[in-house]
Amino acid sequence: MTFGLFYDFCLSLSGEEPTTPFDQNTLVFKTFGKIFALSNAEAFNFINLKCAPERSMELREKYSGIKPAFHMNKTHWNSIYVGEDLEDQMIYDLIKHSFELVTKSLPKKHRSTKV
Repeated sequence: MTFGLFYDFCLSLSGEEPTTPFDQNTLVFKTFGKIFALSNAEAFNFINLKCAPERSMELREKYSGIKPAFHMNKTHWNSIYVGEDLEDQMIYDLIKHSFELVTKSLPKKHRSTKV
């Protein structure tokens, strides 16, 4: 997966431009103010994504490219290392899963427009 594919897919889900609240290189994708994905735009090595805790454990055991998230809650977030043992479609599915988890936590007035 390339950074451009990641960027375009996240943008297509949320419709919101990414922000850089941490530093000039870390792009954060949000929906209604809630983070669902982030990655370094300059060194696109991994993507941090939210994940259901039970699914996180299964994925970490199965794939070497999925590890507890760097600088995030390790129960709910994974770091997905691009270029490892994950196909692009799996990464797209994990981005969508993250987006859906975050969307489900939104107030109903926002949820109905997103899911």
